[in-house]
Amino acid sequence: MDKRTDILSGKQKKYLKALAHPLEPVVWLGKDGLSVQAIGTVGLELARHELIKVKIGANSGLEKDEVAITLANATGSHLVQTIGKIIVLYKENPKRPKEERVRPPQA
Repeated sequence: MDKRTDILSGKQKKYLKALAHPLEPVVWLGKDGLSVQAIGTVGLELARHELIKVKIGANSGLEKDEVAITLANATGSHLVQTIGKIIVLYKENPKRPKEERVRPPQA
């Protein structure tokens, strides 16, 4: 397991989980599995939103914990949580306008 998934403090994860709660998934992984295109889409959505949910389809055959770690490592993002078939990822984007950035509390 890459340490990148464990960089967030408990306080930061709690904050990000609360922000992610009302969000709808922006990427769905289905029968095509974890393709290069899917990873690229996750990276694009992270740049656009910073905090996203990824949903694993029931017929995908993917294992959520393995997919979560792979996505976090491939996109350089932080794994906030996995719950059911939902993965929550966070990646800061300093190019977004300051008022639109997701700012977790300091560790």
